[in-house]
Amino acid sequence: MMLKLSSLALASLVTVSSSFVSFSDAQAAGCGRASWYALHSRTASGERMNPNMLTAAHRTLRFGTKVKVTNAKNGKSVVVRINDRGPFIRGRVLDLSKAAASNIGMIRSGHAKICYEVLG
Repeated sequence: MMLKLSSLALASLVTVSSSFVSFSDAQAAGCGRASWYALHSRTASGERMNPNMLTAAHRTLRFGTKVKVTNAKNGKSVVVRINDRGPFIRGRVLDLSKAAASNIGMIRSGHAKICYEVLG
């Protein structure tokens, strides 16, 4: 009886934890401001920042998560991979690599209003 109860408790815990991850990813869609950066330092994931790659920084999304980012002003979109933490400026939701920012037309301004959605 104790073994069945433990198995049931473990199954419930696995279900709740997997639902929690999905819930936090589902919340990671919305709109806000984004900026771009082109450093050559190490990212929070441990890889070297490459401004020519389609990557981005987000405060909480798991590393490797794919996110579609759309510039609200011109409708241009790009898919980026989260590989860093940030931005740490109030009101900003993403920091994009220079290549990603270039793809959606925000290099000149340095920042833009964007909408984003988690793809997986």
